Amino acid sequence: MIQNRILNVSGMKCGGCEANVIGKLSPIKGVISVTAEFKADKVTLEFDDTLTDLDSLTKVITIAGFKVI
Repeated sequence: MIQNRILNVSGMKCGGCEANVIGKLSPIKGVISVTAEFKADKVTLEFDDTLTDLDSLTKVITIAGFKVI
């Protein structure tokens, strides 16, 4: 099933941070789309939950150096 989630993510300070988050999440199997907005402290995800899950995606964000609130 396709899921849409908006995550509050702290620590993104610039467009480079946005690109980092998008670059880490986009290649994951099941991720359909990702947007990141550092000014709004949010990441918007669309993914197929039969191929990946929200916990795995939030771990990727954390490993990239950001905090999911």
